[in-house]
Amino acid sequence: MRKSLLVGGLALVAAATAGAYLLHRPQGNGGGAITLFQWEDYTSAPFLADYQKAYPDKPQTAIFADEDEAFAKMRAGFKPDVMGPCYYEFPRWQEAGLIKPIDTSRLKNWSKISATLRTLPGIDAGDGRVWFVPHYWGNTSVTIRTDLAPEYAKSQSWDILFDPKYKGRVAVLDGVDDVIPFIGRMIGVDAYSMDEAGWQKIQAKLKQLMPQLRFVSSDDTALAQGLASGELVAAMSWRTTFAGLHKEGKPVAYLEPEGGMFTYVCGLVMHADMQNEDKALALIDSSLSDAAARYSIEDIGDEPANEAALKQVPDAVFENLRLSRDVDSFLKNGIFQRRLKDKEKLINAWTELRAGVAEAPK
Repeated sequence: MRKSLLVGGLALVAAATAGAYLLHRPQGNGGGAITLFQWEDYTSAPFLADYQKAYPDKPQTAIFADEDEAFAKMRAGFKPDVMGPCYYEFPRWQEAGLIKPIDTSRLKNWSKISATLRTLPGIDAGDGRVWFVPHYWGNTSVTIRTDLAPEYAKSQSWDILFDPKYKGRVAVLDGVDDVIPFIGRMIGVDAYSMDEAGWQKIQAKLKQLMPQLRFVSSDDTALAQGLASGELVAAMSWRTTFAGLHKEGKPVAYLEPEGGMFTYVCGLVMHADMQNEDKALALIDSSLSDAAARYSIEDIGDEPANEAALKQVPDAVFENLRLSRDVDSFLKNGIFQRRLKDKEKLINAWTELRAGVAEAPK
């Protein structure tokens, strides 16, 4: 789902020798094309369609591989207009002065967003404004081959990642925001409030995990191909990985352990130094449109925040995703991914731990 590409004709140059990030975009009174900085899937035409009905210029698009990369590039001087971080990340951007509040009264699609998502802790900026507009959500769990590991299809346990029988045939995602809370959950440590003792327990469990892994990757395609071929028996993944394989008729299951799985919520924010607020708001609203929402669930496999649009989605789509139409109840049963404390420390430790583990095949 999340791949590192640059599209849309935007000239983005990383100067390797200095780590600088250079952007060339129209300057002046804000009349030029604005820029969307987003995960790859969410720069597709359906998210831009309503904007282009209102404005003749197509937004320029830039894609980030992960939010740490995006944060570094903006800190280095890149100034897009609208960005797409997840809920656990936007507070860091807020504290760095990179974003400004969004007036929800100017978003015609705001009221269509699930009430659970509209009231997420920390997004309210007062006076009808928010720092973060929920856009879509998904889950993090483990996708397994049911024919190769039928006992785990029955137990629904994430312990398959540590089962010696499947050594060298499992994979995990590469981001600390996914891996650290996930492993903590398995051993009863809340990664969002852990002390040093809790962190040591998670590190010890991660060390046990390393010899089990075939590879580490957040590339949906690599995970899906590994599972489809049987190279992988199980992979920590997003629901989109499972949905694609299930749609193809592969013998897979998406594990739902006791206590629920993780839920990530990604959204839209507005840069503090955006060039045209009217256009930025129109682009946010366009990404929330009914057509964009249907594309999110039918073509990508994530659930849109625009709950109203789901009434138009066929039952078969929900069946393939193994999701209920009762979105609010499902969201309340999940474990929301939140901001991790001392993230740089966790990144450094995780990088060292996985140093000897292969990356996914290209």
